[in-house]
Amino acid sequence: MVEPGSNKFKQMFVSYKKYLFVVGTALVLLSIFKLFSYSLSDNLSDGDYEDYFNASYKVFSVRIPKNLNFAGEKVPITDFSVREAVERELVVNTYWQSQSLLLHKRANRWFPLIEPILKKHNIPEDFKYIALIESQLTNVVSPQGATGFWQIIEPTALGYGMEINEEVDERYHVEKSTEAACKYFKEAYKIFNNWTLVAASYNLGMGGIHGQLNKQHVNSYYDLLLNEETGRYVYRVLAMKEIIGRPKVYGYMLRKKDLYPPIQTKRIIVDSTIHNLADFALSQNINYKVLKLFNPWLRANTLSNPEHKKYVIEIPKNGMEVYDLDGNYENSSSDTLNKKDTASAFITDVSPTKDSLVMN
Repeated sequence: MVEPGSNKFKQMFVSYKKYLFVVGTALVLLSIFKLFSYSLSDNLSDGDYEDYFNASYKVFSVRIPKNLNFAGEKVPITDFSVREAVERELVVNTYWQSQSLLLHKRANRWFPLIEPILKKHNIPEDFKYIALIESQLTNVVSPQGATGFWQIIEPTALGYGMEINEEVDERYHVEKSTEAACKYFKEAYKIFNNWTLVAASYNLGMGGIHGQLNKQHVNSYYDLLLNEETGRYVYRVLAMKEIIGRPKVYGYMLRKKDLYPPIQTKRIIVDSTIHNLADFALSQNINYKVLKLFNPWLRANTLSNPEHKKYVIEIPKNGMEVYDLDGNYENSSSDTLNKKDTASAFITDVSPTKDSLVMN
């Protein structure tokens, strides 16, 4: 049973709530106006500034996942030294938004190429994050000469059968360098029988990790005292696995259009000399920049190829106009990075003095 006057009381309460909302909004707007008006004269007091800052700017700690693991190997996060090392990398990379945002974008393009190669070699998928922290998925060169996505040094590359000379450097070839990295991982696993130690050894070397294990009489990465870089290495991998793998948990609200799309390519097989790569590019209806963008392993303006090796040169299948004016792209979710045409052109010789012969 409703008591007399209750409706009137409800109306008064609703009116009072509206009044409080209007007053509150007015106070917020006044504070903003006050801040900007003071900023012009730089007379805002420290107290007013701190009040506005505390009311407007929010920073949150990150939550450490309970089931954190690398390649299925559990991370002992109840160990305070491990937990705080994980937290350091999660905080740094969560709040280094510009860098982590770019890594989200690049991962969408390059991980679909790297993942099948890891799978083919029975390497856990988590190892793709090593390429991400090594190079940020760009073809950089370190001061020590480590090169490409996987930051491979020349002696290691040559030991795994990669070609390096003035005209060709396969460390810049994402697929071939991933194959070489897989060879390293398999070799290291035979020594350590532990994927976490394999990952750490990619930074310090197999001998370096093996020596520290013997010196310190332990058998786990998480029990080792290592130099600053290697000591943070696996934790950086774990942090990027979390942030890239679960972006919304760490505040990254990304749409499909916000990520870099995979680019479909077609293959051109060359078994002879290309005297001028700029002319070759024009013969394929692209330019020199595009040719080098899709084939960074070509390091000069010629490809002499005296031994008539078969090189695979890739060019964009549908040209460079991937986006529309709103930043949307048409690649379906089933497309993979650099998905190849099954039919390849075959170039027998390309010279600036004669037409190229193309056999389909």
